[in-house]
Amino acid sequence: MKKSYTCVICPNGCEIDVETAEQGEILSITGAGCKRGVAYARQETVCPRRTLSSSIRVINGEEPLVSVRLTNSVPRDALMRVMEAIRNAKAEAPVQSGSCLIVNVLGLGSDVIATKSVARKR
Repeated sequence: MKKSYTCVICPNGCEIDVETAEQGEILSITGAGCKRGVAYARQETVCPRRTLSSSIRVINGEEPLVSVRLTNSVPRDALMRVMEAIRNAKAEAPVQSGSCLIVNVLGLGSDVIATKSVARKR
């Protein structure tokens, strides 16, 4: 089976083709302009991973939400569960940019951190 990917690792955007056996074993990777492209295509074929940005509710904050992001990518098939965990989370103001709001979300090896500061409501 043949799958094609556009590499997003660098601005070159190489068109990479991955040939796999029926059992999922990678037979060949062609079209990558560098080693990082090969690694990207291999990961996308074997276990695609993604990162995401969202927001968490802030209690007693000058703003109702704080923007957040993951510190590491997580398996693509876990994204909806991660979003559910983020949706259910709350942070007490004040929130500092860079502070960890959810440690090791769902045991996936990624923290949810604030990307801005929200002061306490006066």
